[in-house]
Amino acid sequence: MATALTGSYAADRPPASPAEAQAIATFDSHVKEYVALHEKLESTLPRTPRKKTPEQVDKHQRALGDLIKAARHDAKPGEFFTPGMQALVKRILGEVLSGPDGKTLKASIMDENPGLPTLVVNERYPPSIPLSTMPPQVLAPLPKLHGELEYRFIGLRLILVDTEADIILDFTDDVLPK
Repeated sequence: MATALTGSYAADRPPASPAEAQAIATFDSHVKEYVALHEKLESTLPRTPRKKTPEQVDKHQRALGDLIKAARHDAKPGEFFTPGMQALVKRILGEVLSGPDGKTLKASIMDENPGLPTLVVNERYPPSIPLSTMPPQVLAPLPKLHGELEYRFIGLRLILVDTEADIILDFTDDVLPK
């Protein structure tokens, strides 16, 4: 059975307050604006062949990343993960990870989680850091993402990554329960 959506948030997990509803609406709006920007900028790049070499993929990622960085030259932490959104994420993760599978879920997240490197908005995802596991139970209650955007954890922080451009769009303070 399909779950109805309110904005980008599953209706079976309604926001706990009007402030959370506003945080979700703001986040969703920023995601949609970003996806439109990504698509516009990507359309200016030469098309890559259907069967791409790793070098062609890297060249495309870097070119797209450079265009996005230039367009978002004034980007800073908190544009997507506003204080209200960070509070919502922290509440959701606390609920999910305090459930019966919480210890197992957190262990799977932390298994390849690299700790606390310095993160910079609009910079490439650190190449030496593996992408952390994102269990479906953790993803399901979070606002849905569009395009090539993904949530990942680095240390106790949630980050928003454009996987096609391989850049960090935003990150939270510590939101994973200790």
